[in-house]
Amino acid sequence: MKPNIIFIMADDMGYGDVGCYNPESKIPTPNMDRLSARGIRFRDAHAPSAVCTPTRYGVLTGRYCWRTRLREGVIGGYGRPLIEKDRSTLASILKQSGYHTACIGKWHVGLDFQDANGDPTEFEDQIDFSKPVTGGPTELGFDYAYYNAGCGTCAPPYGFIENQHFVDTSFSFFDGAGAVPKGSCGQSHGMMGKSWVTRDADRLITEKACAYIQERVHTGVPFFLYLTPNAPHEPCEKRFVPDFARGMSAAGSRGDLVWLFDWVVGQVVEMLEKSGQLDNTLLFITSDNGALPGDFVLDDHGRRVDSGTGRNEFLYRSYGHKPNAAWRGYKAHIWEGGHRIPLIASWPAAVPVNTVSDEVFCLTDVMATCAAVAGAQLLDDEAEDSYDMLPVLLDRKTGDGPIREATVHHSSYGVFSIRHKRWKMVLHCQDSGGWPTPRGSHPRRGMPGQLYDLADDPYEAHNLWSERPDIVGQLEQLLSRYQKSGRSVPPRCCTSRIGA
Repeated sequence: MKPNIIFIMADDMGYGDVGCYNPESKIPTPNMDRLSARGIRFRDAHAPSAVCTPTRYGVLTGRYCWRTRLREGVIGGYGRPLIEKDRSTLASILKQSGYHTACIGKWHVGLDFQDANGDPTEFEDQIDFSKPVTGGPTELGFDYAYYNAGCGTCAPPYGFIENQHFVDTSFSFFDGAGAVPKGSCGQSHGMMGKSWVTRDADRLITEKACAYIQERVHTGVPFFLYLTPNAPHEPCEKRFVPDFARGMSAAGSRGDLVWLFDWVVGQVVEMLEKSGQLDNTLLFITSDNGALPGDFVLDDHGRRVDSGTGRNEFLYRSYGHKPNAAWRGYKAHIWEGGHRIPLIASWPAAVPVNTVSDEVFCLTDVMATCAAVAGAQLLDDEAEDSYDMLPVLLDRKTGDGPIREATVHHSSYGVFSIRHKRWKMVLHCQDSGGWPTPRGSHPRRGMPGQLYDLADDPYEAHNLWSERPDIVGQLEQLLSRYQKSGRSVPPRCCTSRIGA
Protein backbone atom coordinates (compact mmCIF):
# COMPACT_ATOMS: atom_id res chain seq x y z
CA MET A 1 0.00 0.00 0.00
CA LYS A 2 1.21 3.49 -0.79
CA PRO A 3 2.27 5.44 2.30
CA ASN A 4 0.37 8.39 3.68
CA ILE A 5 2.31 11.64 3.26
CA ILE A 6 2.22 14.50 5.78
CA PHE A 7 4.13 17.72 5.15
CA ILE A 8 4.34 20.01 8.19
CA MET A 9 5.93 23.43 7.68
CA ALA A 10 6.59 26.09 10.30
CA ASP A 11 6.52 29.82 9.58
CA ASP A 12 10.01 31.28 10.27
CA MET A 13 11.56 28.47 12.29
CA GLY A 14 15.35 28.60 12.12
CA TYR A 15 18.05 25.96 11.81
CA GLY A 16 19.21 26.66 15.36
CA ASP A 17 15.76 26.48 16.95
CA VAL A 18 15.57 22.68 16.85
CA GLY A 19 17.50 20.69 19.43
CA CYS A 20 18.73 17.96 17.10
CA TYR A 21 20.34 20.69 14.98
CA ASN A 22 21.57 22.88 17.81
CA PRO A 23 22.37 21.25 21.18
CA GLU A 24 22.60 24.77 22.67
CA SER A 25 19.04 25.70 21.65
CA LYS A 26 17.07 27.28 24.47
CA ILE A 27 13.84 25.81 23.12
CA PRO A 28 12.70 22.25 23.98
CA THR A 29 11.77 20.41 20.76
CA PRO A 30 11.38 16.79 21.95
CA ASN A 31 8.97 15.73 19.21
CA MET A 32 11.13 16.86 16.32
CA ASP A 33 14.19 15.42 18.05
CA ARG A 34 12.49 12.02 18.34
CA LEU A 35 11.46 12.07 14.69
CA SER A 36 15.03 12.86 13.70
CA ALA A 37 16.21 9.82 15.65
CA ARG A 38 13.56 7.74 13.88
CA GLY A 39 14.44 8.97 10.41
CA ILE A 40 16.72 11.27 8.45
CA ARG A 41 17.95 14.78 9.23
CA PHE A 42 19.19 16.98 6.37
CA ARG A 43 22.00 19.39 7.25
CA ASP A 44 22.05 21.16 3.88
CA ALA A 45 18.35 21.76 3.28
CA HIS A 46 17.07 25.07 1.93
CA ALA A 47 13.92 27.03 1.25
CA PRO A 48 13.88 28.41 -2.30
CA SER A 49 13.19 31.86 -0.86
CA ALA A 50 14.00 33.68 2.37
CA VAL A 51 10.35 34.71 2.86
CA CYS A 52 7.13 32.73 3.04
CA THR A 53 4.89 33.20 -0.02
CA PRO A 54 7.55 32.25 -2.59
CA THR A 55 8.55 29.16 -0.61
CA ARG A 56 4.95 27.99 -0.31
CA TYR A 57 4.53 28.43 -4.05
CA GLY A 58 7.70 26.38 -4.56
CA VAL A 59 6.54 23.52 -2.34
CA LEU A 60 3.12 23.32 -4.00
CA THR A 61 4.34 23.57 -7.61
CA GLY A 62 7.95 22.40 -7.65
CA ARG A 63 8.90 25.69 -9.32
CA TYR A 64 10.85 28.75 -8.25
CA CYS A 65 8.41 31.56 -7.50
CA TRP A 66 10.51 34.16 -9.33
CA ARG A 67 9.16 32.57 -12.51
CA THR A 68 5.78 34.15 -11.64
CA ARG A 69 4.75 37.79 -11.32
CA LEU A 70 6.08 37.83 -7.74
CA ARG A 71 9.73 38.84 -8.13
CA GLU A 72 10.30 40.05 -4.57
CA GLY A 73 8.55 40.17 -1.20
CA VAL A 74 5.28 38.39 -0.44
CA ILE A 75 1.64 38.89 -1.39
CA GLY A 76 -0.93 40.30 1.02
CA GLY A 77 -3.82 38.36 2.47
CA TYR A 78 -6.05 39.65 -0.32
CA GLY A 79 -3.52 39.00 -3.10
CA ARG A 80 -4.69 37.28 -6.29
CA PRO A 81 -3.73 33.60 -6.78
CA LEU A 82 -0.14 32.94 -7.76
CA ILE A 83 -0.78 29.37 -8.86
CA GLU A 84 -2.46 29.17 -12.25
CA LYS A 85 -5.67 27.11 -12.36
CA ASP A 86 -4.26 24.74 -14.99
CA ARG A 87 -0.89 24.17 -13.29
CA SER A 88 -0.17 20.79 -11.75
CA THR A 89 0.42 20.92 -8.02
CA LEU A 90 1.74 18.56 -5.38
CA ALA A 91 -1.86 17.92 -4.36
CA SER A 92 -3.20 17.33 -7.88
CA ILE A 93 -0.40 14.89 -8.75
CA LEU A 94 -1.02 12.89 -5.58
CA LYS A 95 -4.78 13.01 -6.10
CA GLN A 96 -4.35 11.59 -9.58
CA SER A 97 -2.25 8.85 -7.98
CA GLY A 98 -5.07 7.75 -5.70
CA TYR A 99 -4.54 9.95 -2.65
CA HIS A 100 -7.13 11.86 -0.68
CA THR A 101 -5.68 15.34 -0.15
CA ALA A 102 -6.13 17.98 2.55
CA CYS A 103 -4.75 21.47 3.20
CA ILE A 104 -4.95 22.73 6.79
CA GLY A 105 -3.30 25.92 8.08
CA LYS A 106 -1.76 29.01 6.55
CA TRP A 107 -2.25 29.36 2.77
CA HIS A 108 -0.73 32.70 1.68
CA VAL A 109 -0.35 32.05 -2.05
CA GLY A 110 -3.37 34.04 -3.15
CA LEU A 111 -7.16 33.84 -3.40
CA ASP A 112 -10.01 35.46 -5.30
CA PHE A 113 -12.59 37.37 -3.24
CA GLN A 114 -15.92 38.81 -4.41
CA ASP A 115 -17.95 41.92 -3.73
CA ALA A 116 -21.70 41.95 -3.15
CA ASN A 117 -22.32 41.77 -6.90
CA GLY A 118 -20.10 38.72 -7.32
CA ASP A 119 -17.33 40.68 -9.02
CA PRO A 120 -13.70 40.04 -8.08
CA THR A 121 -12.04 42.54 -5.73
CA GLU A 122 -8.87 42.85 -3.67
CA PHE A 123 -10.17 45.76 -1.54
CA GLU A 124 -11.22 44.60 1.91
CA ASP A 125 -13.90 47.26 2.35
CA GLN A 126 -15.63 45.90 -0.78
CA ILE A 127 -15.45 42.17 -0.02
CA ASP A 128 -18.61 40.24 0.75
CA PHE A 129 -17.36 37.61 3.19
CA SER A 130 -20.46 35.47 2.63
CA LYS A 131 -19.48 34.88 -1.00
CA PRO A 132 -17.39 31.89 -2.11
CA VAL A 133 -13.62 32.27 -2.04
CA THR A 134 -12.04 30.85 -5.19
CA GLY A 135 -8.62 30.20 -6.68
CA GLY A 136 -7.54 28.35 -3.54
CA PRO A 137 -6.75 24.82 -2.36
CA THR A 138 -9.89 23.02 -3.53
CA GLU A 139 -9.33 24.24 -7.10
CA LEU A 140 -5.69 23.19 -7.03
CA GLY A 141 -5.97 19.52 -6.16
CA PHE A 142 -7.06 19.45 -2.51
CA ASP A 143 -10.18 17.47 -1.62
CA TYR A 144 -10.55 19.27 1.70
CA ALA A 145 -9.23 22.58 3.03
CA TYR A 146 -9.40 24.50 6.31
CA TYR A 147 -7.13 27.52 6.24
CA ASN A 148 -6.46 31.19 6.85
CA ALA A 149 -5.67 33.34 3.83
CA GLY A 150 -2.41 34.96 5.01
CA CYS A 151 -0.33 35.34 8.15
CA GLY A 152 -2.25 34.95 11.38
CA THR A 153 -0.84 38.17 12.87
CA CYS A 154 -0.10 40.49 9.96
CA ALA A 155 -2.12 39.63 6.86
CA PRO A 156 -5.90 40.05 7.14
CA PRO A 157 -8.55 38.82 6.64
CA TYR A 158 -8.40 37.06 10.01
CA GLY A 159 -10.72 34.10 9.78
CA PHE A 160 -10.83 30.47 8.70
CA ILE A 161 -12.05 29.31 5.32
CA GLU A 162 -13.42 25.79 4.96
CA ASN A 163 -13.19 24.69 1.35
CA GLN A 164 -14.60 27.82 -0.36
CA HIS A 165 -16.49 29.61 2.40
CA PHE A 166 -15.57 31.54 5.52
CA VAL A 167 -16.57 29.62 8.64
CA ASP A 168 -17.54 32.88 10.37
CA THR A 169 -18.92 35.61 8.08
CA SER A 170 -19.31 38.18 10.88
CA PHE A 171 -16.39 40.42 9.96
CA SER A 172 -15.56 43.86 11.29
CA PHE A 173 -12.53 46.12 11.05
CA PHE A 174 -9.95 45.51 13.77
CA ASP A 175 -8.05 48.74 14.53
CA GLY A 176 -6.21 47.72 17.68
CA ALA A 177 -8.53 49.59 20.02
CA GLY A 178 -8.15 48.39 23.56
CA ALA A 179 -5.00 46.48 22.68
CA VAL A 180 -1.92 48.36 21.48
CA PRO A 181 -1.50 51.63 19.59
CA LYS A 182 -1.45 51.85 15.81
CA GLY A 183 2.09 51.42 14.53
CA SER A 184 2.98 49.07 17.35
CA CYS A 185 3.89 45.44 16.98
CA GLY A 186 0.48 44.05 17.89
CA GLN A 187 -2.07 42.50 15.54
CA SER A 188 -1.98 44.30 12.18
CA HIS A 189 -5.15 46.22 11.40
CA GLY A 190 -7.75 44.76 9.06
CA MET A 191 -10.94 42.74 8.74
CA MET A 192 -11.36 40.14 11.46
CA GLY A 193 -14.00 37.47 12.00
CA LYS A 194 -15.89 37.68 15.28
CA SER A 195 -14.65 34.24 16.39
CA TRP A 196 -10.98 34.72 15.41
CA VAL A 197 -8.48 34.54 18.28
CA THR A 198 -4.88 34.65 17.09
CA ARG A 199 -3.37 32.71 19.98
CA ASP A 200 -5.87 29.86 19.45
CA ALA A 201 -5.45 29.54 15.67
CA ASP A 202 -2.76 26.85 15.66
CA ARG A 203 -4.49 24.83 18.35
CA LEU A 204 -7.62 24.74 16.18
CA ILE A 205 -5.54 23.91 13.10
CA THR A 206 -4.01 20.99 15.00
CA GLU A 207 -7.40 19.70 16.09
CA LYS A 208 -8.62 19.79 12.49
CA ALA A 209 -5.50 17.95 11.31
CA CYS A 210 -5.83 15.21 13.93
CA ALA A 211 -9.53 14.80 13.17
CA TYR A 212 -8.71 14.45 9.48
CA ILE A 213 -6.10 11.77 10.18
CA GLN A 214 -8.56 9.85 12.34
CA GLU A 215 -11.24 10.06 9.64
CA ARG A 216 -8.96 8.46 7.09
CA VAL A 217 -8.14 5.36 9.19
CA HIS A 218 -10.62 2.87 7.74
CA THR A 219 -11.01 4.24 4.22
CA GLY A 220 -8.29 2.13 2.63
CA VAL A 221 -7.19 5.22 0.69
CA PRO A 222 -3.80 6.82 1.34
CA PHE A 223 -3.89 10.50 2.24
CA PHE A 224 -1.72 13.57 1.76
CA LEU A 225 -1.91 16.30 4.43
CA TYR A 226 -0.33 19.70 3.83
CA LEU A 227 -0.22 21.13 7.36
CA THR A 228 1.07 24.66 7.85
CA PRO A 229 0.70 26.26 11.29
CA ASN A 230 1.24 30.01 11.72
CA ALA A 231 3.89 29.62 14.43
CA PRO A 232 6.36 30.97 15.23
CA HIS A 233 6.43 33.88 12.73
CA GLU A 234 7.26 37.28 14.28
CA PRO A 235 5.94 37.38 17.84
CA CYS A 236 6.37 40.41 19.97
CA GLU A 237 3.82 39.90 22.69
CA LYS A 238 2.82 37.13 25.07
CA ARG A 239 -0.81 37.49 24.04
CA PHE A 240 -0.05 35.72 20.75
CA VAL A 241 1.10 32.64 22.70
CA PRO A 242 -1.52 30.14 23.94
CA ASP A 243 -1.71 29.89 27.71
CA PHE A 244 -0.44 26.29 27.73
CA ALA A 245 2.68 27.29 25.73
CA ARG A 246 3.75 30.33 27.76
CA GLY A 247 7.09 29.98 29.45
CA MET A 248 7.84 26.63 27.81
CA SER A 249 11.14 27.94 26.43
CA ALA A 250 14.00 30.12 27.66
CA ALA A 251 13.83 32.21 24.48
CA GLY A 252 10.86 34.51 25.05
CA SER A 253 7.56 34.54 23.19
CA ARG A 254 9.15 33.50 19.91
CA GLY A 255 10.76 30.53 21.62
CA ASP A 256 7.42 29.56 23.16
CA LEU A 257 5.88 29.56 19.69
CA VAL A 258 8.63 27.31 18.35
CA TRP A 259 7.76 25.00 21.25
CA LEU A 260 4.12 25.27 20.09
CA PHE A 261 5.08 24.13 16.60
CA ASP A 262 6.89 21.15 18.12
CA TRP A 263 3.72 20.45 20.11
CA VAL A 264 1.77 20.40 16.83
CA VAL A 265 4.21 17.83 15.46
CA GLY A 266 3.78 15.77 18.63
CA GLN A 267 -0.02 15.81 18.39
CA VAL A 268 0.10 14.59 14.79
CA VAL A 269 2.55 11.79 15.61
CA GLU A 270 0.43 10.74 18.59
CA MET A 271 -2.66 10.52 16.40
CA LEU A 272 -0.77 8.47 13.81
CA GLU A 273 0.38 6.10 16.55
CA LYS A 274 -3.12 5.76 18.05
CA SER A 275 -4.63 5.06 14.64
CA GLY A 276 -1.94 2.57 13.67
CA GLN A 277 -0.77 4.64 10.69
CA LEU A 278 2.67 5.83 11.82
CA ASP A 279 4.76 3.05 10.26
CA ASN A 280 3.34 3.66 6.80
CA THR A 281 3.37 7.46 6.90
CA LEU A 282 6.09 9.62 5.35
CA LEU A 283 6.45 12.75 7.49
CA PHE A 284 8.32 15.88 6.44
CA ILE A 285 9.01 18.51 9.13
CA THR A 286 10.52 21.83 7.99
CA SER A 287 10.25 25.64 7.83
CA ASP A 288 9.45 28.10 5.05
CA ASN A 289 12.62 30.18 5.67
CA GLY A 290 15.09 31.17 8.36
CA ALA A 291 14.28 32.97 11.60
CA LEU A 292 14.42 36.55 12.79
CA PRO A 293 16.84 37.28 15.68
CA GLY A 294 14.21 36.98 18.43
CA ASP A 295 11.39 39.00 20.04
CA PHE A 296 10.99 42.65 19.15
CA VAL A 297 12.09 45.03 21.89
CA LEU A 298 9.08 47.17 22.86
CA ASP A 299 8.86 50.57 24.52
CA ASP A 300 6.47 51.47 27.35
CA HIS A 301 3.68 52.02 24.83
CA GLY A 302 4.03 48.62 23.17
CA ARG A 303 5.77 49.97 20.08
CA ARG A 304 8.82 48.41 18.43
CA VAL A 305 12.07 50.13 19.34
CA ASP A 306 13.91 51.43 16.28
CA SER A 307 17.56 50.47 15.87
CA GLY A 308 18.54 54.05 15.05
CA THR A 309 20.17 53.10 11.75
CA GLY A 310 17.65 55.04 9.67
CA ARG A 311 16.80 51.92 7.65
CA ASN A 312 13.44 51.00 9.23
CA GLU A 313 15.07 48.34 11.42
CA PHE A 314 14.17 47.31 14.94
CA LEU A 315 15.90 45.96 18.01
CA TYR A 316 15.45 42.35 19.06
CA ARG A 317 15.81 40.46 22.33
CA SER A 318 17.60 37.17 21.70
CA TYR A 319 17.79 35.73 25.26
CA GLY A 320 21.18 34.29 24.30
CA HIS A 321 19.51 31.98 21.78
CA LYS A 322 20.81 31.63 18.21
CA PRO A 323 17.75 30.80 16.07
CA ASN A 324 19.81 30.19 12.92
CA ALA A 325 22.75 28.63 14.79
CA ALA A 326 26.03 29.94 13.40
CA TRP A 327 24.77 30.62 9.86
CA ARG A 328 25.09 34.20 8.71
CA GLY A 329 21.95 36.29 8.41
CA TYR A 330 18.26 35.96 9.19
CA LYS A 331 14.87 35.64 7.55
CA ALA A 332 14.65 37.66 4.29
CA HIS A 333 18.44 37.54 3.75
CA ILE A 334 20.27 35.93 0.85
CA TRP A 335 22.89 34.62 3.28
CA GLU A 336 22.54 31.07 4.62
CA GLY A 337 20.59 32.09 7.72
CA GLY A 338 17.80 33.34 5.46
CA HIS A 339 17.13 30.05 3.69
CA ARG A 340 19.07 27.16 5.31
CA ILE A 341 16.40 25.34 7.30
CA PRO A 342 15.77 22.25 9.38
CA LEU A 343 14.34 19.34 7.40
CA ILE A 344 13.47 16.03 9.03
CA ALA A 345 11.88 13.08 7.24
CA SER A 346 10.50 9.98 8.95
CA TRP A 347 8.94 6.87 7.44
CA PRO A 348 9.45 3.94 9.81
CA ALA A 349 8.62 1.33 7.18
CA ALA A 350 11.25 2.57 4.73
CA VAL A 351 13.63 5.32 5.93
CA PRO A 352 16.67 4.14 7.93
CA VAL A 353 16.68 5.43 11.50
CA ASN A 354 19.01 8.07 12.94
CA THR A 355 20.44 9.06 9.55
CA VAL A 356 22.15 12.35 8.74
CA SER A 357 22.48 13.60 5.16
CA ASP A 358 24.58 16.37 3.64
CA GLU A 359 22.75 16.13 0.31
CA VAL A 360 21.57 19.56 -0.84
CA PHE A 361 17.76 19.51 -0.63
CA CYS A 362 15.56 22.40 -1.76
CA LEU A 363 11.89 22.45 -0.74
CA THR A 364 10.92 22.56 -4.41
CA ASP A 365 12.14 18.94 -4.39
CA VAL A 366 9.23 17.82 -2.24
CA MET A 367 6.97 17.55 -5.30
CA ALA A 368 9.20 15.25 -7.36
CA THR A 369 10.06 13.21 -4.27
CA CYS A 370 6.41 12.68 -3.32
CA ALA A 371 5.52 11.89 -6.93
CA ALA A 372 8.16 9.14 -6.85
CA VAL A 373 6.74 7.81 -3.58
CA ALA A 374 3.29 7.67 -5.18
CA GLY A 375 4.59 6.12 -8.41
CA ALA A 376 3.56 9.15 -10.49
CA GLN A 377 5.38 10.29 -13.62
CA LEU A 378 6.06 14.03 -13.74
CA LEU A 379 6.00 15.59 -17.17
CA ASP A 380 8.15 18.29 -18.72
CA ASP A 381 5.82 21.16 -17.84
CA GLU A 382 5.49 20.09 -14.20
CA ALA A 383 7.78 20.80 -11.25
CA GLU A 384 10.50 22.28 -13.46
CA ASP A 385 12.76 22.96 -10.45
CA SER A 386 12.09 19.78 -8.50
CA TYR A 387 14.53 16.89 -8.08
CA ASP A 388 13.59 13.42 -6.83
CA MET A 389 15.26 12.88 -3.45
CA LEU A 390 13.64 9.51 -2.71
CA PRO A 391 16.94 7.64 -3.23
CA VAL A 392 18.44 9.73 -0.43
CA LEU A 393 15.50 9.06 1.89
CA LEU A 394 15.76 5.31 1.29
CA ASP A 395 19.58 5.26 1.38
CA ARG A 396 19.65 3.95 -2.19
CA LYS A 397 21.48 6.78 -3.90
CA THR A 398 24.09 5.71 -6.42
CA GLY A 399 27.15 7.73 -7.45
CA ASP A 400 29.23 10.21 -5.51
CA GLY A 401 27.96 13.49 -7.00
CA PRO A 402 24.99 15.54 -5.79
CA ILE A 403 21.53 14.90 -7.22
CA ARG A 404 20.95 18.63 -7.75
CA GLU A 405 23.11 20.33 -10.36
CA ALA A 406 22.67 23.66 -8.55
CA THR A 407 20.21 25.52 -6.32
CA VAL A 408 18.87 29.06 -6.76
CA HIS A 409 17.98 31.15 -3.72
CA HIS A 410 16.00 34.39 -3.60
CA SER A 411 15.90 37.12 -0.93
CA SER A 412 13.01 39.35 0.12
CA TYR A 413 14.36 42.17 -2.06
CA GLY A 414 14.58 39.88 -5.09
CA VAL A 415 18.34 39.24 -4.91
CA PHE A 416 19.50 36.00 -6.55
CA SER A 417 22.14 33.58 -5.40
CA ILE A 418 23.13 30.29 -6.96
CA ARG A 419 24.81 27.39 -5.19
CA HIS A 420 26.84 24.87 -7.19
CA LYS A 421 28.67 22.28 -5.09
CA ARG A 422 31.06 24.24 -2.83
CA TRP A 423 30.49 27.63 -4.48
CA LYS A 424 27.76 30.17 -3.75
CA MET A 425 27.42 33.37 -5.76
CA VAL A 426 25.22 36.35 -4.84
CA LEU A 427 24.41 38.54 -7.83
CA HIS A 428 24.29 42.38 -7.89
CA CYS A 429 24.35 42.79 -4.13
CA GLN A 430 27.00 43.43 -1.51
CA ASP A 431 24.79 43.14 1.57
CA SER A 432 22.03 40.90 2.92
CA GLY A 433 19.54 41.50 0.12
CA GLY A 434 16.73 41.84 2.64
CA TRP A 435 15.51 43.29 5.90
CA PRO A 436 16.69 43.81 8.55
CA THR A 437 19.77 44.98 6.66
CA PRO A 438 22.98 44.66 8.69
CA ARG A 439 24.86 46.89 6.31
CA GLY A 440 24.41 48.61 2.97
CA SER A 441 21.05 49.34 1.41
CA HIS A 442 18.53 47.99 -1.07
CA PRO A 443 20.49 46.23 -3.87
CA ARG A 444 21.13 48.10 -7.10
CA ARG A 445 21.65 46.59 -10.52
CA GLY A 446 25.25 46.54 -11.69
CA MET A 447 26.74 46.28 -8.22
CA PRO A 448 29.50 43.73 -7.69
CA GLY A 449 28.32 40.63 -5.95
CA GLN A 450 29.53 38.06 -3.46
CA LEU A 451 31.23 34.70 -3.89
CA TYR A 452 31.80 32.21 -1.07
CA ASP A 453 33.52 28.86 -0.86
CA LEU A 454 31.11 27.13 1.52
CA ALA A 455 33.43 24.17 1.95
CA ASP A 456 36.17 26.32 3.50
CA ASP A 457 34.01 29.26 4.59
CA PRO A 458 30.54 27.95 5.54
CA TYR A 459 29.64 31.11 7.44
CA GLU A 460 30.27 33.45 4.47
CA ALA A 461 32.95 35.61 6.03
CA HIS A 462 35.30 35.98 3.02
CA ASN A 463 34.00 37.38 -0.25
CA LEU A 464 36.06 35.93 -3.12
CA TRP A 465 34.25 37.79 -5.92
CA SER A 466 37.33 39.68 -7.08
CA GLU A 467 39.70 36.74 -6.58
CA ARG A 468 37.78 34.13 -8.60
CA PRO A 469 36.26 35.79 -11.69
CA ASP A 470 36.35 32.39 -13.41
CA ILE A 471 33.90 30.90 -10.91
CA VAL A 472 31.75 34.04 -11.02
CA GLY A 473 31.49 33.77 -14.80
CA GLN A 474 30.55 30.09 -14.71
CA LEU A 475 27.83 30.63 -12.12
CA GLU A 476 26.44 33.67 -13.94
CA GLN A 477 26.08 31.55 -17.08
CA LEU A 478 24.39 28.73 -15.17
CA LEU A 479 21.92 31.09 -13.47
CA SER A 480 21.16 32.75 -16.80
CA ARG A 481 20.43 29.35 -18.35
CA TYR A 482 18.02 28.47 -15.56
CA GLN A 483 16.26 31.82 -15.93
CA LYS A 484 15.92 31.68 -19.72
CA SER A 485 15.08 28.00 -20.11
CA GLY A 486 12.21 27.99 -17.59
CA ARG A 487 13.62 24.98 -15.78
CA SER A 488 16.58 23.78 -13.75
CA VAL A 489 15.97 20.03 -13.91
CA PRO A 490 16.82 17.97 -17.00
CA PRO A 491 13.89 17.27 -19.38
CA ARG A 492 11.82 14.31 -18.23
CA CYS A 493 9.80 13.44 -21.35
CA CYS A 494 8.05 15.03 -24.31
CA THR A 495 4.43 15.10 -23.20
CA SER A 496 2.47 17.87 -21.53
CA ARG A 497 -0.38 17.85 -19.03
CA ILE A 498 -1.09 21.61 -18.80
CA GLY A 499 -4.05 22.56 -20.98
CA ALA A 500 -4.76 18.94 -21.89
